Amino acid sequence: MDILGISAFYHDSAAALIRNGEIIAAAQEERFSRKKHDFRFPHSAIQYCLKEGQIQPADLDYVAFYDKPFLKFERILESYLQFAPIGIRSFIKSMPLWIKKKLWIKSLIQEELGDYEGKILFPEHHQSHSASAFYPSPFNEAAIITADGVGEWATTSIGYGQGNRIKTLKEIHFPHSLGLLYSAFTYYTGFKVNSGEYKVMGLAPFGEPKYIQKILDNLIDIKEDGSFRLNMDYFNYVAGLTMTNKKFNDLFGGEPRKPETKLTRREMDLARSVQEVAEMVMFKIAEYSREITNSNYLCLAGGVALNCVANGKILKKRIFDDIWIQPAAGDAGGALGAALAAWYDYLNNERHVDYKADSQKCSYLGPDFDNNEISEFLDKHNIPYTKLNDDELLTVTARLLSEEHVLAWFQGRMEFGPRALGSRSKLGDPRKVKMLRKINLKVKFREPFRPLAPSVLAEQAPDYFDIDRPSPYMLLVTNIRDDKKKELTEEEKELKGTKRLLARRSNIPVVTHVDYSARLHTVNRKCNEKYWKLINTFKDITGCPLVVNTSFNVRGEPIVCTPLDAYKCFMRTNIDYLVMGNFLLDKKKQDESYAGIDWKEKFELD
Repeated sequence: MDILGISAFYHDSAAALIRNGEIIAAAQEERFSRKKHDFRFPHSAIQYCLKEGQIQPADLDYVAFYDKPFLKFERILESYLQFAPIGIRSFIKSMPLWIKKKLWIKSLIQEELGDYEGKILFPEHHQSHSASAFYPSPFNEAAIITADGVGEWATTSIGYGQGNRIKTLKEIHFPHSLGLLYSAFTYYTGFKVNSGEYKVMGLAPFGEPKYIQKILDNLIDIKEDGSFRLNMDYFNYVAGLTMTNKKFNDLFGGEPRKPETKLTRREMDLARSVQEVAEMVMFKIAEYSREITNSNYLCLAGGVALNCVANGKILKKRIFDDIWIQPAAGDAGGALGAALAAWYDYLNNERHVDYKADSQKCSYLGPDFDNNEISEFLDKHNIPYTKLNDDELLTVTARLLSEEHVLAWFQGRMEFGPRALGSRSKLGDPRKVKMLRKINLKVKFREPFRPLAPSVLAEQAPDYFDIDRPSPYMLLVTNIRDDKKKELTEEEKELKGTKRLLARRSNIPVVTHVDYSARLHTVNRKCNEKYWKLINTFKDITGCPLVVNTSFNVRGEPIVCTPLDAYKCFMRTNIDYLVMGNFLLDKKKQDESYAGIDWKEKFELD
């Protein structure tokens, strides 16, 4: 039985296909459209999933959309009416999309799928998130926390999963939202809402939590069970076109920072403060979830679950024995959750759990390109390359990494979710402190304060990091082990702001953030053997069992999907080498004119 799941029209549209409960394919629309966080109907992602499943639309048994559009529309209308006539501009701006598309999801799906005549299901938004978190997890029973901006009405929910059933126990409703509180500070500190929240998380360690009490006294009332209410006098997101208002500005001493302008101490302190408040709320919710479910395990989903700093601290508090986080925790994962909710909640199918591993297939659920497809692309466009056998490829690539080159690594199926997990990655040597600025400024073209993640051999992760379990999806932040830390020199202690990144805090400084933390990716040999072998070969050369891993894209663009995407990114940045399949591309041997050509014309693109 084949079920297609779809998410669309908020951000990160996606499609997913499951067959008899097994995840076959899943991908975000942005990877095909090349429009970051693309919210439009996922035409290309759907076509990919059907192709991967080797089926036609008529072969589908069910289609599931990740929320209830009419219930969401009810919330929007009620919210606008509550504030009328304030918000008329926002209302007028949002209505055309609702009237033309969002209210007619069923018709859109039928039009897209053509020959499909089956049933279309509409689970609630948080039901889809909960299903995406619990059903692929390795737990037979678990508490489930979903926290995001807003679904239909729910913004935070606690559930309990057991076997093939999920029960919602508690909910917090709009406009009271932890996700929107965090987004308000994202907006105020000059970053883009729904995409810049992780920048706030990365900026937080540079600041001090000096605004915590001001936030608690004025913006949010937190109860012991983790429930909360926001003081809406300070926010504008319900009916306005901005997240915050003049009262919010006055509270924190001025207008929001203009995007791309210099970061000041205020932004750093604000980031640290809202991060700690978010952690405070999540700790209380986690403790209450444990209390009312009596479960030893926790599953997380929703955009807030991408806050890997909070996730790592929940794990470290040992509220639960173990936690599992949906790798595509945001709205993209809602497509997968909707399909799984149809299979288990609606159809009541039996669930089989492997207690040693989840059923997410390491989140390698996107398109794959074999050596024949890659060579066809390279030869068609007369692109210079060297073909290597498997052993040569690993040896040469590891040596180039050890010589301080930045490499792009394009192998196997593309990752589902926002993290690069060794299929669409840029790699570097974690031992050279200058690599941090090189990758951020010259390769990624992004802010210098952004931390870079380590990919480490799973069996050696405890030798370097304060962790006793795998972190396969890069959704946990943990600390560097004390014996790997280095004492700062007097000169390094005097560094201020983002210049603190220049200090060598450990023997792997590139992946050691200013607070001695790291967003950890553990690499299991069974999960990604080629990537594991590359890191192991690098260890044989250098003695270091980890590499720098950041996503294969540049700021403002999605992670690459195809060989063309990979080559374009390679030529437009200061990446030294590109490895695609068994082909090694040296930047020095490429036609430099490719960096500035009309790609649409050159590659005969539509």
